[in-house]
Amino acid sequence: MTSNLRSSGGFNTSNTSKKLVVGAAPVKKIVINLKEAPKLPENYEEETWQKLHSAINAINHSKSVQYSLEELYKAVENLCQNKMAGNLYNRLQATIDNHILTEELPRVLQSRSLDPTFTLTLVNSAWTDHCDRMIKIRSVFLYLDRTFVMQSQSLRSLWDLGLYLFRTHITSNEDVLKKTILGLLQSIENERKGETVDRGLIKSLLRMFMSLGQYNDKFEQPFLESSSEFYGKEGERYIDETDVADYLKHVEKRLLEENERVMHYLDIGTKKALITVVERQLLENHVGNILKKGFQPLMNDNRTTDLSRMYVLLARVNALDKLKIALKDYVRTVGTSIVSDTEKDPNMVQDLLEFKSKLDIVMEQSFNKNESFSNTLKESFEQFINSRPNKPAELVAKYIDNLLKTGGRGMSEEDLEKLFDRLMVLFRYIQGKDVFEAFYKKDLAKRLLLNKSSSIDAEKSVVARIKTECGSTFTSKLEGMFKDMDLTKDIMANFSIWRSQNENEVGGNIELNVSVLTTGYWPPYNLIEVKLPKEFLELQEFFKRFYLMKHGGRKLQWNNSLGHCVLQASFPAGRKELQVSLFQATVLMLFNENATLGYKDISVITGLDDKELSRTLNSLTQGATKILLRETKNQTEKKDISDSDSFTFNKKFTHKLVRIKVNSVQMKETQEEQKKTEDDVFQNRQYQVDAAIVRIMKTRKILTHALLVSEATSQLGFSVKPLDLKKRIESLIDREYLERDPNNPQLYSYLA
Repeated sequence: MTSNLRSSGGFNTSNTSKKLVVGAAPVKKIVINLKEAPKLPENYEEETWQKLHSAINAINHSKSVQYSLEELYKAVENLCQNKMAGNLYNRLQATIDNHILTEELPRVLQSRSLDPTFTLTLVNSAWTDHCDRMIKIRSVFLYLDRTFVMQSQSLRSLWDLGLYLFRTHITSNEDVLKKTILGLLQSIENERKGETVDRGLIKSLLRMFMSLGQYNDKFEQPFLESSSEFYGKEGERYIDETDVADYLKHVEKRLLEENERVMHYLDIGTKKALITVVERQLLENHVGNILKKGFQPLMNDNRTTDLSRMYVLLARVNALDKLKIALKDYVRTVGTSIVSDTEKDPNMVQDLLEFKSKLDIVMEQSFNKNESFSNTLKESFEQFINSRPNKPAELVAKYIDNLLKTGGRGMSEEDLEKLFDRLMVLFRYIQGKDVFEAFYKKDLAKRLLLNKSSSIDAEKSVVARIKTECGSTFTSKLEGMFKDMDLTKDIMANFSIWRSQNENEVGGNIELNVSVLTTGYWPPYNLIEVKLPKEFLELQEFFKRFYLMKHGGRKLQWNNSLGHCVLQASFPAGRKELQVSLFQATVLMLFNENATLGYKDISVITGLDDKELSRTLNSLTQGATKILLRETKNQTEKKDISDSDSFTFNKKFTHKLVRIKVNSVQMKETQEEQKKTEDDVFQNRQYQVDAAIVRIMKTRKILTHALLVSEATSQLGFSVKPLDLKKRIESLIDREYLERDPNNPQLYSYLA
């Protein structure tokens, strides 16, 4: 191999050509027996060193070396073999040391420029040149390095020696080190500010500090302090100037940049400490402001991506507990505003469904379905939905009632089932499930009895869901109502056969459909007295005779308030079919024989009380279905029915439909009916409270008032005021279930 490095301080090497003669005679070996080892010339060490020294100087000054590498290598080998290695090592160290001290250090210190990057260039140039020189010098002294130095534990290898001397004179120089570190920190800060910097230069210098063992002590600590100061100021400024969404994007960007910085030129060991600094200054120190300023707006605007970013970033600084508190406060605040606003009661359930769906999306897309967050959401929902006792339970029951009446207004069966599942989630949060049961049971009865249900399958599907949530005891009466309706179909089928066999006993062609209900399953109804037309009474008696013949010993009680029928009416404009209640039909049939009737006359003939009669007449004289015309003498009370009013059949009545549904005011829920339902619930609750108190006292025997109230509250499935509990305790004392301690009025004892 021929190598010519004259232009850069290289060596002269030459090839010695040797010819191989094929077929030549074998070479004879001559053995010379020397009695003494050959002696080196007297000045061999000094002359050889001068040769080596000139080569080192040529390398240091990037000049051509006049000797070949083989020749120099052989010279070093000879010195080492003749026990001159120690002196050679010391001379080499002194030569390198002198060059660095007298030539390299002054070259680095000559810079008077205020630009720190210029110093970086000088130091980097000195470092790279030094490394190149040490590689070449080591190639000359390789034999020394691999024999003498390797066998001496106290000596540094030639490469380590070069590093030691460079560190001692260059990077340990206070002025050089200060300017270099300052220049590096300034360059990195400029890069953070968006300026373009020489990453290669920074990387080379940092690798220098790593090689010299000065990275951690001399660079890393100042770098982390500088980074902390930089991001501390930036965090304070940005959190005030930008909205939280943009701030979090900036933090995410900064973390990515610092990760890239580690990959490009920082030591991998710096990564953890550096990222911790960024997280502390940009996140941990501003968690309160981030949540206070940004959480609610992001939630209100459904910004799931930004919320996800917030979740991920706060998780880095162990601040998820604070995020959970913010979520809890938000859910309670918004939820309470939905529940407590009485003006928005008609839309409460829909608003709750939308709010819950929104939160579910946030949980899935932003909060990684975190179980702890899900529990917080559940607890918050339960708290606010029960902050207004009973009303949410009532409105959920009414919402389901409307769905089952309308069939979801064009919703597919699959969508309707999904909506039922969402409603059951709301139902699960409600504590006053007995209120829900009371209203749902009442509405279910109306749907079944008045044929207002859009789908029996949907009805049973809802009951099945309620049964899953609350158990079979809760739904036993609801299921009994369906059984009654199924039995009614069989009864009416048998009645039709029996009637056809005995048709001579009942005249006319009036169709009759009777629902036979078991008293214990159905809501209690007020029995309203009414004198039905003769035709209706005959049919009722006819059915009663049939039923009792089949089921002897039972008692039938007619509930006329739930009856309805279809009347055929003849008007000059044409024949119409009127779908009316039984009370409306009773009033209208009076006009078959009377053109005009007064209020008092109608009252006497029908036997209806004033309240019910007024409702019935109002429904027939108002709105689009004015079957009767009203004449009033009391002009001050035109809207209210008066006992001086008279009524006439409206012969001019017209309607585009043949079958007309006349609104039945009495079928709509009145305030009195609602109050009665609530009173029934409260009455049942008293029994439950009494049972809970007795059960607790029977177990504990003796208990203080505070503990008894606490345990009773925890056992009951609905909220009870302490004052109401105190009243029930007093009632139980009066009935001798409990007694108060004569010496301590706050202590109760159970009486067996």
